[in-house]
Amino acid sequence: KAFAQFLTDEIKEEKKIQKHKSLPKVSGGWELEVHGTEAKLVRKIAGEKITVTFNINNSIPPSADDEPQEEQKPDEQEPELTSTPNFVVEVIKDDTKQTLVLDCHYPEDEVGHEGEEESDIFTIREVSFQPTGESDWKDTNYTLNTDSLDWALYDHLMDFLADRGVDNTFADELIELSTALEHQEYIKFLEDLKSFVKCQ
Repeated sequence: KAFAQFLTDEIKEEKKIQKHKSLPKVSGGWELEVHGTEAKLVRKIAGEKITVTFNINNSIPPSADDEPQEEQKPDEQEPELTSTPNFVVEVIKDDTKQTLVLDCHYPEDEVGHEGEEESDIFTIREVSFQPTGESDWKDTNYTLNTDSLDWALYDHLMDFLADRGVDNTFADELIELSTALEHQEYIKFLEDLKSFVKCQ
């Protein structure tokens, strides 16, 4: 009973601080599909289809200050949780059998440095070609890790993405969308947990 009551209060609180009643839009003509915790953004431009896929599971970085919770005064607002998921960009050209796949992520130390216009808020981790239309990617396909990459080539890859609408603005909006989706799923989880707990 106590558990169910706690969950009821918790759901009320979470709904109070919920920023978006419906998921925020991503500008630039992206269409959104959501399947549970996985979201997919699709955009078509001349002769190409660009899809960006991400999953909100494990997308909230561990909080930096591991202060014991008791320190918190009751009226203090909890720090806002932000979801910064890894995301995969696929560029499919109509006339090739190959898809260029770019695995991107938000570096933990970069998030929240506003004012540094120069730095990108996301980085490309890996790049590979995969056969178009195959759901299972092959480990036997060469995967380029960007850690040791020529920076000029890396810059071209970033520009290539930016030309297709995947730039800092997009990455910011993706954080906003992902955070809203994560919160929505969290509330739904609490509601499911409540009915599960109450079920005799």
